[in-house]
Amino acid sequence: VRDAWTKLREAGASARTVLVAAAAETWKVPAGECAAANGMVTHKSGKKLAYGALVGKASSMKMPEKVTLKDPKDWTIIGKNKARLDTPAKVAGKAQYGIDVKKPGMLIASLAQAPVIGGKVVKVNDARAKAVKGVVSVVQIGDGVAVLAKDFYTAKKGRDALEIEWDNGPTANLDMQEIESQLRTASVNPGAVMRKDGTGIADLDKAARKVEAEYELPFLAHATLEPVNCTAEIINGECHITGPIQFQQGAQYGVAAAINMPPEKVFIHTTFLGGGYGRKLELDFQIQAAQLAKAAGKPVKLIWSREDDMTHDFYRPLSLHQMTAGLDANGNVTTFHSKMTSPSVTARAFPPVVQNGKDPFMAEGSENLTYKIANVQIENVIHDTGIRVGYWRSVSNALNAFAVESFIDEIAAATKKDPVALRVDLLKGDTRSINVLRMAADKAGWGKAAAGRALGIAQMECYGTHSAVVAEVSMSKEGPKVHKVTAVIDCGVVVHPDQAHAQIESGILLGFSSGMKNAITFKDGRVEQKNFDTYPMLRMSETPVIDITFVSSNASPGGLGEVGVPLVMPAIANAVATLTGKRVRKLPLMSAFA
Repeated sequence: VRDAWTKLREAGASARTVLVAAAAETWKVPAGECAAANGMVTHKSGKKLAYGALVGKASSMKMPEKVTLKDPKDWTIIGKNKARLDTPAKVAGKAQYGIDVKKPGMLIASLAQAPVIGGKVVKVNDARAKAVKGVVSVVQIGDGVAVLAKDFYTAKKGRDALEIEWDNGPTANLDMQEIESQLRTASVNPGAVMRKDGTGIADLDKAARKVEAEYELPFLAHATLEPVNCTAEIINGECHITGPIQFQQGAQYGVAAAINMPPEKVFIHTTFLGGGYGRKLELDFQIQAAQLAKAAGKPVKLIWSREDDMTHDFYRPLSLHQMTAGLDANGNVTTFHSKMTSPSVTARAFPPVVQNGKDPFMAEGSENLTYKIANVQIENVIHDTGIRVGYWRSVSNALNAFAVESFIDEIAAATKKDPVALRVDLLKGDTRSINVLRMAADKAGWGKAAAGRALGIAQMECYGTHSAVVAEVSMSKEGPKVHKVTAVIDCGVVVHPDQAHAQIESGILLGFSSGMKNAITFKDGRVEQKNFDTYPMLRMSETPVIDITFVSSNASPGGLGEVGVPLVMPAIANAVATLTGKRVRKLPLMSAFA
């Protein structure tokens, strides 16, 4: 929507112009006497022609160089709630997700992969697996050993009977203490400077006072409700890949290379995702399914178990953020320095994008800092931990926003300033940011928290959208309890209000659930969390009231799919610090109260 907003409006207006011109020419009347709406061009006399009847003549006409776009007051779709076309099928259970796909003669595959990601098979004894009634075959591919059967239960039973000796590779002894130690060691290296305003950090030592803090965020799994799965069929010299796929062109070329087939012979059929968040951008499961179908000579549906999905993800990177602010004698912020050390998803997935150590995706949420501070330096240090990482909803915005917005509150505490007042002062005329900040504070009752409760606030610009979030928090024996989250969003024109609300609400819930409870940890190279008992999801009973307001605006649309995620955790952490005096600088937040 962000990219195509003006392009599609101009294309529609151009089509309308030539359709009207074609009708006017047909009727020998002035074009100004005609109007286009609802698939028809109508003359003031009452004559009508359907667009279809005018296409031949209109297509031969010269397209206008300039067009008049429809006045917003005349919009009939933009800004209006329209029913989603897929809802009835989903409610009735008729929508096809990847795991629902069926093909004639299809086999189901369950794939045993190394307990340490990247490990390889040394040798396999498949005799017991083949002895399981209903097992059709056992197939070894680069990522492991698959058992094929006519149903998943049998395939999984056969897989569990495999006897495999693994070479678990160079990360077989890796654990969290070593990973975090390596990250901290790497953080002393000079970072790639992603943004430098004024003198950067050159004058930091001259500051009358410094405020410093470090923040740590963990690896996270995507944990989509539908685990990874894919169906592949090779027939008549073509490969058909059907499943929950987010990166179709990547899947096409990845599969083609893996099974030695021309890309134009690989066809991608996308089902409903069943949750993506970036996990289904990856190509591993599509390639695995294609390799198994080629080996089997039949359609194959590969289904990962929840444990497979949790332990063989491309994880959101962990990160270390070192923050420093320089203050003058009056407590004003004169220098702001943010240094993030983290693995780079882009260096793995799209290496040419990273030049001279600069990964633009790592700087999301920091490079676009909205505060007007004279001297700013944003640095990133790329460090490969040996753990594969992937894009996760909001990419680096959630990482950097937690550090930046927690740190702004720490500056407010150090200078004894109100967190909202300090932000307004630092935003210096950024009307959209100031507006959402003040609206959120007012709606949440800033300064009027009930006894035993506190409010925390955070704001940022994310993918062209300005937003602010306030969290209302109390403390219980178990730790912080979030009662309400208030969000104010300025995303420009709201194209589909109901969907916009759903995107922000779902983003808040994901950011809240993962930030409160979740972390992926490693021991002996293995992921310790295997299912939702050790990687818990948010329960309905834990869900706060969520109040979302969209600012009325005529600005071009900003993003919404990622925007709800980043701000909820810094807002909660800031409320906790106000309430308890305890500053939580490491997520998940509940681990600080265990």
